Amino acid sequence: MNLRQLLLLSLILLHGTVFASTADAEKRLQTAVNEVLTVAESAPSNESLIESLRPILKKYLNFDAMTRRAIGPGWRQFTADQQEEAIKLFTTLVIRTYAGKFTIGEHPVIQFKPASTPSPGRVEVPTTNLYKGNRYNVTYRLEDDKGWFVTDVVIEGVSLVANYRAQFETPFQKGGAKAILSALTRSVSNPD
Repeated sequence: MNLRQLLLLSLILLHGTVFASTADAEKRLQTAVNEVLTVAESAPSNESLIESLRPILKKYLNFDAMTRRAIGPGWRQFTADQQEEAIKLFTTLVIRTYAGKFTIGEHPVIQFKPASTPSPGRVEVPTTNLYKGNRYNVTYRLEDDKGWFVTDVVIEGVSLVANYRAQFETPFQKGGAKAILSALTRSVSNPD
């Protein structure tokens, strides 16, 4: 086999691997969305919805990566205990915020669009959601970390992670890790 044939074979194999990875990520996301919708349709209350969604979302979202990115470069200044506490609080905040977007018994119509691979190990899956008469564009960003996990959600062009990062910037500059943990604790303690 000459060099040209070897390169062509490598490109074909790489394309096949990327396609399989993209398909795996899309399938995992669709499974996650279906699990969430099934729970959201039948939950008796918002509090039970939050508790029912917690294990599902923890199975499909990488809250460690999301927290680290939401806090940004200052993450390295957190102690291990502070990092663990930040992840715990951020996870609770995101789950509660996400669950709060649902109306018990309502079922959005979600159309999955073809995924893209912005870089190796990363997949973006755009969707169009019709919910309560409104149409929303939502893109799920997934990364392969021993399986595909959602690491960000972009709603109408606004990244969840980037939005929190902007909110955390000022408190971090004023008081470091302690200020971030205080802000997260206040947000989690005040559900409104």
